[in-house]
Amino acid sequence: MPIDVVVAGQVARDLVLRVAEAPGAGSSVAVRSRREVLGGKGANQAVGLAQLGLEPTLVGVTATDHAGSEILEQAGLDGIDTSGVVRRRQGETALIVDVVDDHGQWRYLEHVPDDMLLTSRDVAASGTAIAHAATVVVQLQQPTAAALEAVRLARRAGARVVLDGAVRDERGRAELLAGADVVRADGTEAELLTGRAFTTEDDAVAAARELIAEGPSLVVFEVSGKGNVFVESGRHEFLPHVNPDVVDTTGAGDALVAALTATLTRGGPVREAARLAAAAAGAAVGHAGGRPDLTPAAVTEQLSRLDAATGAAD
Repeated sequence: MPIDVVVAGQVARDLVLRVAEAPGAGSSVAVRSRREVLGGKGANQAVGLAQLGLEPTLVGVTATDHAGSEILEQAGLDGIDTSGVVRRRQGETALIVDVVDDHGQWRYLEHVPDDMLLTSRDVAASGTAIAHAATVVVQLQQPTAAALEAVRLARRAGARVVLDGAVRDERGRAELLAGADVVRADGTEAELLTGRAFTTEDDAVAAARELIAEGPSLVVFEVSGKGNVFVESGRHEFLPHVNPDVVDTTGAGDALVAALTATLTRGGPVREAARLAAAAAGAAVGHAGGRPDLTPAAVTEQLSRLDAATGAAD
């Protein structure tokens, strides 16, 4: 049976805390609200894909503890196939604490034990799902051996490969990039990928074109604080950040990847995929936490803002 998308990446319990101001050392502050949800980059992208109408399969790791059971139950309610999630008897399910203040600034506290990371064996166990997927999204925050296994299986099956993040191990860089169709990175990750920082659209486009020479046909780089460039070998497009009501930026990248992947998987052109991706990222920054909330109304509002900013027509 065909599968829309397999997402290989982090699965975690995500605790989101809203505060007026983050406390300094030796002080405390009242928490205005708290929310505990399914999180981690892999899970967030799978949630976004499901919200956009696709049927994602998640490949990741949790422990057999209560937290792991709870977030997998939530994933099922979100419409995510969790048959590719490995449950380890040892260790604790990964935890991410996201503290967001009234200025839109966030602070991350992460407890991600090594045994909550994917191994190549974990990925190989999901080989059947990958073999039937139209697209495979691979988080490069996972160990290189696991990422390589996912890319190899996807290429063997003829699936589209989307890489998210920066290659951490130079020994796997050439094969990962050669096997990718799409590479997406935020500003920090783009600097790690290219070896240089950039603050302008032109610099980002030049860096992306160099990366295209290593394999991918589409590179998406964030120009930090300004927007994203979507670069192919013969054309590029810059789409600015347009949501003025920023609460928390942590979920923008995952929402972007979900929307970009959803459109490409459905056979949409890159321009359409870029537009929806930028709108989804804009929608994600309007609430605290990394979990997407890609309702039609939220995405449509950001599309309207994007069209107004770029002079595009519906």
